[in-house]
Amino acid sequence: MEKVIVVDSIMGSGKTTWALNYINEAPEDKKFIYITPFLSEVDRVLTSVKKRKFIQPNNKNTERRKLRSLKELIVSGMDIVATHSLFQTADDELIELLTGAGYTLILDEVMDVIEQADISKLDIRTLLTAGHIEVIDDKVHWITDEYVDGRFMDIKLLAKAGNLFMIDGEFLIWCFPPKVFEAFDSVITMTYLFNGQLQRCYFDLYKIPYEYKAVNEKFELIPYEERNENRADLFQLIDLCIEEKFNDIGKADNAFGARWLRNASGEKLIEIKKHTYTFFRSQCKAKGNEIMWSTLKEVEPFLKGRGYAKSSIAVNSRATNEYSDRWALAYLFNRFMRPHEVVFFRSHGVSVDVDMLAVSDLLQWIWRSRIRNGEPIKLYLPSSRMRSLLKAWANYEI
Repeated sequence: MEKVIVVDSIMGSGKTTWALNYINEAPEDKKFIYITPFLSEVDRVLTSVKKRKFIQPNNKNTERRKLRSLKELIVSGMDIVATHSLFQTADDELIELLTGAGYTLILDEVMDVIEQADISKLDIRTLLTAGHIEVIDDKVHWITDEYVDGRFMDIKLLAKAGNLFMIDGEFLIWCFPPKVFEAFDSVITMTYLFNGQLQRCYFDLYKIPYEYKAVNEKFELIPYEERNENRADLFQLIDLCIEEKFNDIGKADNAFGARWLRNASGEKLIEIKKHTYTFFRSQCKAKGNEIMWSTLKEVEPFLKGRGYAKSSIAVNSRATNEYSDRWALAYLFNRFMRPHEVVFFRSHGVSVDVDMLAVSDLLQWIWRSRIRNGEPIKLYLPSSRMRSLLKAWANYEI
């Protein structure tokens, strides 16, 4: 595999348009697998590529599984478009089929490349005591053949694949198999602020080389230069709510973080809801179909209010144009990297940038709105940390 090409350009700059043009102009003998987060974007690829026929995997096979369909399409040498969730189920057979098959991978937005395995600290001790696993340099090895069925079969399969790690003796981390990327002739990843993404940490962990590119206004790949982003002009499109009566509740550095929201009292949640309602109704005078807001899913039922209850989207929304007409925004969240992610990468000598990750997710979310079309928006961002990070990004301090 050559170096991974990371197309690092701000949302709405034309990364997907460049990719579709690149595919349309490629030689007939070049084969592509295009991976995107949403089915709506799958449809965009199916309808936008005119000079070749992309196929979407389905479950119309003997196993009734899309993964089987994906493998059959690879064997047939077809151009394929699929979702992140399907691609994340890659196994050894898929790697074998991809190796030497001559495919180019285009990955629209970064993937969830590590996850905490669903097993308790007590169950980890049980597996160790029973002699089913051993840990060498943090890597979990399954060392017994007697275990053929039971509630730890998923752990056995992950360990057998060589992608399971133990951290501090307390939890297990699964990593997406790096051999999948190595099986492609070339890999293109399209995102923004890649240096703050977990996938950058993952590439560094497995020493997968990459180089940065960007897209210009002519939808051409050019050398990456962050100063070409015109961040100050983009920031001018954001009318950020700075009134103290709305923002006092978010002064603490951890305010609106996941743990803070889970532990927030009923009175505090009522106060947040009141401020959010007032912002949308009095400050913006916005209708429900003009509003976009997000918070931690667990507390969303307590914060949704009249007129905007049905206007919520996920805090990590990206790669969708469905909300490109929204202009009244409230981001009631403070993004922190999960502790096990920080510990895992740092324990393997890989640097993490928790602030860049936070502002990257925030910007991805903001750019679901009409700002992606160059139109102004109003934003309620009560977390003082997130406001500071947004301003630091605008000044090229992040």
